[in-house]
Amino acid sequence: MIDTVDADTRSRMMSGIRSSNTKPEILIRKALHRRGFRYRIHVRALPGHPDIVLPKFRAVVFIHGCFWHGHGCRLFKWPATRPDFWRAKIERNQLNDLKAVRALREHGWRVAVIWECAIRHVAAAPESLVDRLACWLNDNNTFLEISE
Repeated sequence: MIDTVDADTRSRMMSGIRSSNTKPEILIRKALHRRGFRYRIHVRALPGHPDIVLPKFRAVVFIHGCFWHGHGCRLFKWPATRPDFWRAKIERNQLNDLKAVRALREHGWRVAVIWECAIRHVAAAPESLVDRLACWLNDNNTFLEISE
């Protein structure tokens, strides 16, 4: 399929996509805050710069976009234009994700990954998703992944 806009316009559009303070992040942060959880955001000192850090629970939360992190859900499909570039970029993102999770767990951090598809699925009422996250924060499991 041919792109509907020229390469310069597409580049400008893609570069305008934020990597932090996205709508899914803000939705989860607000829901956690309403529940009384206190956190720090985008801590640069930790591997992978987690979206949410809950020091009291020694836990971090990554909120991954399905496209940018190559999730195998309905929201992800490989782009038809510049396939070599996108395959390399997304695979590099996935490798960086694995390295960050491994490093965090080696340093005693608990890691949760929430995928965009799960957030979109419950965007109108994220309480069930935050219930799962809150239960995980209060137990001893070291890893949690929430997807659609």
